[in-house]
Amino acid sequence: MNRLIAIIGPTAVGKTKVGIDLADRISTEIISGDSMLIYRGLDIGTAKPDISERRGIIHHLIDIRSANEEFSVVNFQEMAADLIADINAQGRIPIIVGGTGLYVKSLLEGYQFNPVPGNDEIRERLTTLADHHGNDFLHAILAKKLPDVAARLHPNDRRRIIRALEVHLRGDKVSADAKSSNGLVYDTAVIGLTMNRSELYSRINQRVDDMISAGLVEEVAVLIKKGISTEAQAMQGIGYKEIALYLNGELELPLAIDKIKQATRNFAKRQLTWFRKMPYIHWVDIGDYDNHNEIMAYIYSYVAGKFNLE
Repeated sequence: MNRLIAIIGPTAVGKTKVGIDLADRISTEIISGDSMLIYRGLDIGTAKPDISERRGIIHHLIDIRSANEEFSVVNFQEMAADLIADINAQGRIPIIVGGTGLYVKSLLEGYQFNPVPGNDEIRERLTTLADHHGNDFLHAILAKKLPDVAARLHPNDRRRIIRALEVHLRGDKVSADAKSSNGLVYDTAVIGLTMNRSELYSRINQRVDDMISAGLVEEVAVLIKKGISTEAQAMQGIGYKEIALYLNGELELPLAIDKIKQATRNFAKRQLTWFRKMPYIHWVDIGDYDNHNEIMAYIYSYVAGKFNLE
């Protein structure tokens, strides 16, 4: 089995810095496990690490699609699996860093997706329901039928909600194959970062304020000016859709900012709910350590013990 390290956890918990520091320590490469970092031009609102933050560490699956293109969990699985094999062949252990639960879980557990073709009649019926009753109504239906899927989708992500219901109604199935005895297809150290929820929410609120100060409004305006549709998959990300509504005159900026903070806090809660269902995660509570160096010392010790590193 190929070896792999995964650094996961809710947004704003500090995964990026931990991943880069660990990659630097063991001389390896990082594979992004974040569904939004793949898009070029979406930098501020995705908290994408810039070149200086990456400190020379190679980062894969970042800036590989334009904002008008779509990207799926199947695309991620295929590309990440190839990268994991290539990096292992070089004698190194790659590090997956990200908080997109389905991406990481499907990769680690070897999900096999059986695609079902679209159905125009079902899609039209669901779209009509959303038009008449609102996106929240459709999201509530999804939550009853597929609670795990609903947990990772924002209520305003109408396109994905409709697709999930469409697939469900047509009988699409997801199965896991070729698992090891502990349910994983890689020899993996899965490290989950967590912290006190009130502190996490405080971090999230501050991060959103920092994004606004760093130019998130201007970033979204540039994307729209370049012709990126507000209906594009990329523009459904938290922060982008709210600012797009502000730029379109549908929200005042303070309200848009509040909505971003609330949506991000809700997203973090859904992430934790998702990850708690992955029993192989080794949790590290940030609050148990006095500083970042202590956190890294513990994580390196855990990884070194797992893989017999010097």
